Amino acid sequence: MKADATREEIRHVEEIIEKLGFRPHAMPGAARTAIGVTGNPGAIDPTHFENLPGVSEAIRVTKPYKLISKDLRPEKSVIRVGNATIGGDDLAMIAGPCAVETVDQVFTVAEAVAKSGAKFFRGGAFKPRTSPYAFQGKGEDGLKILAEVRDRYGLNIVTEAMDERGVDLVEKYGDCIQIGARNMQNFSLLKYVGQTRKPVLLKRGMSATLEEFMLAAEYVMAEGNYDVILCERGIRTFGNHARNTMDLSVIPAVHRLTHLPIIVDPSHGTGRNYMVNPLARAGVAVGADGLIIEVHPCPEEALCDGAQALTLDQYAELYAQVKAIHEILAKEEMVIAHA
Repeated sequence: MKADATREEIRHVEEIIEKLGFRPHAMPGAARTAIGVTGNPGAIDPTHFENLPGVSEAIRVTKPYKLISKDLRPEKSVIRVGNATIGGDDLAMIAGPCAVETVDQVFTVAEAVAKSGAKFFRGGAFKPRTSPYAFQGKGEDGLKILAEVRDRYGLNIVTEAMDERGVDLVEKYGDCIQIGARNMQNFSLLKYVGQTRKPVLLKRGMSATLEEFMLAAEYVMAEGNYDVILCERGIRTFGNHARNTMDLSVIPAVHRLTHLPIIVDPSHGTGRNYMVNPLARAGVAVGADGLIIEVHPCPEEALCDGAQALTLDQYAELYAQVKAIHEILAKEEMVIAHA
């Protein structure tokens, strides 16, 4: 649409799309609104829209993913999560324990995260574990503790849902619904979470290609939820020196193809405490919009993934380093922009 298109003109285009039997997806941007069209079995004649009031141009998107494509929205999406954003000028830090264990454990970490200046807190109430005998999380009781963290420390809660019931509970208590790597291609779950209006943090599957990752995000957006944040958390390779292999090349590839923000998870990406800091620095250096980091007061006592958790002091050191890298890159971009 044109920059000065009115709400009535936008709605008129949506009505034309609906009369053709398709679904409109209006996505307001900083400069103009883009309206995506889905549900069409083949190419649509662009002359249906080109001469409508308020329309600037009609662009045919040829990629298998439509709504996440830069063809539809050239400008970068900034996703609001609670009282903060991901994908803007600030580096988003999402930090907290792998799993909610006790009130004292969670509040100790939350105090350190809030003190650092981060605006997001992670913690698992539902834990998908390889073994059925491993700690599975505290469920709704864990979500209630996370809600207390938000009330006390002003942190926005990012936590995983594993099924439709979990989505409903996270929507009630949290600020952002995480879809884990194991569920990246659980298409019925993706459709369900797409019908919510809470932001979705979508983790890349452990063997997913970039196109499969993009299409998983498209599933969510096709249902009307356009607030999707991508997350690279490592993929399965022949390497056995780390739990997974962090695919940092996917960061610039995502930025080239889509308007969605992408963060990196060096905790799950490596599974090794000593690797988290250098991979976090590298992720920010290649353009990640944020990090999701596991932090525990006593990693050796953690009920889940203690080997990759940072201590409070290690987390503070990491955050200071990645903020410095991000600030340097931001200054370089400003210099280039003014050159």
